[in-house]
Amino acid sequence: MAGKLIFAGVAAAVFATVANVGPVRADDDVGAYLAGRQAASARDFRSAAEYFTRALVSDPSNPDILEKALLSHLAVGNMDRAVPIARKIEADQIESQLARLTLLAHEASVGNSEVILSRIDEGHGVGPLVDGLARGWALMASGDVSAALAAFDDVTGQEGLAGFASYHKALALASVGDFEGAEAIFAESEGSALQNTRRGIVARVQLLSQLGQSDKAIELIDQVGGSDSDPEMKALRAALTTGEAMPFTHLQTARQGMAEVFHSVAMAINGQAEPEYTLIYARMAQFLRPQHTDALLMSAALLEELDRHEMAVEAYRKVPRDDPAFASAELGRAEALRRANRTDAAIEVLKQLAQTNGDLPAVHVSLGDLMRQLERYEEAVAAYDVALDLYEEEKTDQWFIHYARAISHERLDQWPQAEADFRKALELNPEQPQILNYLGYSLVEKRQKLDEALDMIERAVEAQPDSGYIVDSLGWALYRLGRYKEAVPHMERAVELMPVDPVVNDHLGDVLWAVGRKREAEFQWSRALSFIDQGEASEDIDPERVRRKLEVGLDKVLAEEGSDPLKVANGD
Repeated sequence: MAGKLIFAGVAAAVFATVANVGPVRADDDVGAYLAGRQAASARDFRSAAEYFTRALVSDPSNPDILEKALLSHLAVGNMDRAVPIARKIEADQIESQLARLTLLAHEASVGNSEVILSRIDEGHGVGPLVDGLARGWALMASGDVSAALAAFDDVTGQEGLAGFASYHKALALASVGDFEGAEAIFAESEGSALQNTRRGIVARVQLLSQLGQSDKAIELIDQVGGSDSDPEMKALRAALTTGEAMPFTHLQTARQGMAEVFHSVAMAINGQAEPEYTLIYARMAQFLRPQHTDALLMSAALLEELDRHEMAVEAYRKVPRDDPAFASAELGRAEALRRANRTDAAIEVLKQLAQTNGDLPAVHVSLGDLMRQLERYEEAVAAYDVALDLYEEEKTDQWFIHYARAISHERLDQWPQAEADFRKALELNPEQPQILNYLGYSLVEKRQKLDEALDMIERAVEAQPDSGYIVDSLGWALYRLGRYKEAVPHMERAVELMPVDPVVNDHLGDVLWAVGRKREAEFQWSRALSFIDQGEASEDIDPERVRRKLEVGLDKVLAEEGSDPLKVANGD
């Protein structure tokens, strides 16, 4: 009972920091917990943190509520609210890796290296990787460089962890000015996962510059092609050409080293663990190093993955204008705004970015993509034109710009320009199934080069046999060629793959009608209409035409339109 009363004061302090939360009544307890669970399942971390904190005030020793409240606060980045909860979890002797992680980051933030070492030695660490690297940086913070290097070497001996250990050992040496020792480790461990990341490359480029090896640093940047699309790499390359040594700013303190530990783990588990847990490691890195742009961008990207678009917008906005990654952050912010249905704001972000960073093709491509999605095709074409003009030479990855511009031209009924772009995209990326499908399908619809169109679509299906759109294209091409019986199994397969797509269901109805299965055709047309009513209107299907087919049949609709009647290939 005493423990409950003591923690009530701590919980109340945390509780008071949550905006717009009134006093909690006893009959609110269950409601707050259930609301917290609902918010957590929707990954609405802010609401979950608020509700679980409400629940904690009256039930402060509930392990489930404590853990959920801690996770929610960490996901939001509320370390000041998370630390008291983590301490309570530990005081109650509840097993929680999140609590240990939180307290490790907290001790690092206040410089308690001795406490960090004691926690690890006493079995209150997080795990072999985090504990091993944290020990090394805690020893660096205490000034015992030799012991720190030995600690990193201990991690090297553990299976699967050598790459992490060598990367952090190199950074530790660089942080105390031993650039030769750091570069020796990088050279020896070339090809390791962390070293080959964008962040690892930046670190090594700065090292090489300090050692007067600018030519080698430029060669490294050129090998990864970073200067074409990455503003920071471009700026680094430009600075290297002056011959002046650039400062080693990648990592300068033990606290920054600890931040790098959390970011390294976040990169390692990204895509492997649940995104909210990866987010927590990224948040820890941000907490220890607020200017850790890569951790900030990772947090924003993870929030987008979790459909927390407004939180992602906030994260992207934290990247300052003078940061080399500002353009990348603004591109991310524009996409998050679009996904939050704030398209006007997204357009404004991209147009402003086109004024300040107009030399980056990616800015204009993103603007073109957004305009295309909004069916503002003329503006899309104009943006893609600018993007392509900015490239000094053709490269394979430009295929998508030609492909996207081709779609925009096609929607504007500018077929010659569209076909030219589709074929240019294929020249840059032969056998790309999206291009083959779109060009083949368009040719079928225009009744042009049907044999070539069918060949393209068949190759696309071979490359992506489980793509409903592409399988639909094959069935439709066969239908257009009068090969109705051959079309049926492909159209049925397309509907299996995309059961609620109105266009695919409508196509299947036409094919079934053509082979005399009229009752089934009417069923598919009815399904197509129901899916049109449920979803957004598509310019690829006319609901009035579908209704007319249900009234009088496909043959009469074709006659009314002045189209060719159904005719089986070879008169069969």
